[in-house]
Amino acid sequence: MVAFFRGNGKFPRKGIHHTKQKGDLGVLKAQVDLHQQGFQILNPLTEHAPFDLVIYKDNHFRRVQVKYKSVDKTGALSIRFSSFWSDKNGTHERFANKNEIDLYCIYCPETDECYYFDPKKYNRSINLRVRAAKNNQDKFVKLVSDFRGIP
Repeated sequence: MVAFFRGNGKFPRKGIHHTKQKGDLGVLKAQVDLHQQGFQILNPLTEHAPFDLVIYKDNHFRRVQVKYKSVDKTGALSIRFSSFWSDKNGTHERFANKNEIDLYCIYCPETDECYYFDPKKYNRSINLRVRAAKNNQDKFVKLVSDFRGIP
């Protein structure tokens, strides 16, 4: 396939949709990071599984959902436990079934790192702070550095 690139050279203008490219990059970065942490990585044979990877270590399997997420204007990664899609009937949101996912892995392109957490410990979303808040709030703040390892 011949790719036609935008000015920044990152994602093709035609062909695979850019969100698919971002998702693929996030999964690849997660695989490398998890491999470096000593996990064996298993890939589902379908795109319709509720998870992107299965990891195995010390006789224990875990299902991992990977998200590609950029830092927002407030300096945080805001993660909702849902997915969106559009069709002829509009835009739809489906909330993640936390019983089908053991870990979330968030790949952030600005830091080029992966962050991990158990979604069952949070309600519908989580905000991970990459940069300090402008109001210097630090109470109840979740710093990305605290989420580098597998919980």
